[in-house]
Amino acid sequence: MTVTAPSAPVLAPEPPKPAPVARRSHRWLGLFAVLAADLLNLLDSTVANVAAPVIRTDLGGSLATLQWVAAGYTLAMAVGLLTGGRLGDMFGRRRMMMIGIAGFLVTSAACALAVSPEMLIGARVLQGAFAAVMVPQSFGLIRDLFGAEVGKAFAALGPVIGMATILGPVVAGMLIEADVLGTGWRMIFLINLPLGAFALIVGWKVLPEAEPVARGQRLDVIGALLAATGMFTLVYPLVQGHELGWPTWSLILLAASVPVFAAFVWHQLRRTRSGRTPLIELAVLAKRSYTSGVAFAVIFFGAITGFSLAVGLFLQLGLGYTPLDASLTMISWAAGAFIGSIFGGTMMNRLGRHLLHIGLTVMTAGLVGLYLVFSTAGTDLGGWDLTAPMVAFGIGMGMIFVPLFDIILADLGDREIGSASGLVSSFEQLGASLGVAVLGTVFFSTVGHRPHVHGFLDAAGLVTLLTIGLTSATFVIGFMLPKKAREGASAH
Repeated sequence: MTVTAPSAPVLAPEPPKPAPVARRSHRWLGLFAVLAADLLNLLDSTVANVAAPVIRTDLGGSLATLQWVAAGYTLAMAVGLLTGGRLGDMFGRRRMMMIGIAGFLVTSAACALAVSPEMLIGARVLQGAFAAVMVPQSFGLIRDLFGAEVGKAFAALGPVIGMATILGPVVAGMLIEADVLGTGWRMIFLINLPLGAFALIVGWKVLPEAEPVARGQRLDVIGALLAATGMFTLVYPLVQGHELGWPTWSLILLAASVPVFAAFVWHQLRRTRSGRTPLIELAVLAKRSYTSGVAFAVIFFGAITGFSLAVGLFLQLGLGYTPLDASLTMISWAAGAFIGSIFGGTMMNRLGRHLLHIGLTVMTAGLVGLYLVFSTAGTDLGGWDLTAPMVAFGIGMGMIFVPLFDIILADLGDREIGSASGLVSSFEQLGASLGVAVLGTVFFSTVGHRPHVHGFLDAAGLVTLLTIGLTSATFVIGFMLPKKAREGASAH
């Protein structure tokens, strides 16, 4: 199960625009179109770990292929989210939503038709890029649809996202197991076509066409290319290095990410000083609470995404579970996350930052339980042995999802929210890519030449210990975050 936070960053309030609030008879239909688009991203970010072992069996490829199926998508999203929201401001949210959905449909078909690992990974990268164009438009479009009654829409949004998080891996396992018309794993991408077609057709007809709020501005293409290069040079050697024996070029490439990111910062400062709009507002990084929140997001999402990959691989490669059996085993984790998110949404304004520490404590308790299971159960380990600690881990994780962004952004002014929320979302996806790269590499390195249950148990145990360490680090960083959620925030 690849995890995607079911909460959205707070968006900056905008001055009234001539975009009309949709007619009452159309606005709920428009909401369904937006939800369908969001579900495309949520489902495709949760199915990869369930399907990856089966995909490798069919298409071949190295062990790194298992990591790239997930990391390619999140890495492209990390880069794309830096520009996705800005594109909506420049050319209109509705237009960019339609382009994002159309591109997502084409790349989903390309994923389903892939005949090699390279073709699939390339399609997944493009899929993530179009998702990054599509997803940032959602909340602005919902605000345009509902106006002052936007709270009603957000109230419906949370449960839908929560259920998608739970059901996504299970649906993927069922589709692979059903092998409809011999499609096997390809059906997890083909299922996007009817859902995306609904979002595209209905969205084109009923979503309001708002006046772009930044018409005439120029996109910082050089900044986007520098950010993409820096993220690639950071993640690529971490995924491929172990498999290739850590050749010199991989270490050079990894080290090169530092000057590339430095060049990106210099370029952003230069644009700001010249009066041009930068890709990100670096001034927000001068605030310790926000910078600490970014660090929290990178480590937190890296830990849970990398750990979920390792558990999915352990169940299928180590214990020989089918994709359906693996997804059903991990549903206790997703169900716990759903329960925790309800608690987090209810208590975020009352508990503030304390809620993060409570969630991390419950997560750690679940991780300790999982480590004890991996250490003592032996070869007769069954899915039921993992249920209780997975529920605890999920509950703690869910408590953090809802309030995290509102707490990270609490000390920022209204004019800083737009850039800051996009940046932290991008770092979330970068953290997910790094988690897949680092923890996935640790998992395969520990298994090594021992492809039997004991080797996989040792690998799962070590990854669990590292995840405990990462969770402990976020616990410490959490004390540097604002004490309360942003005023007026609510669980979306």
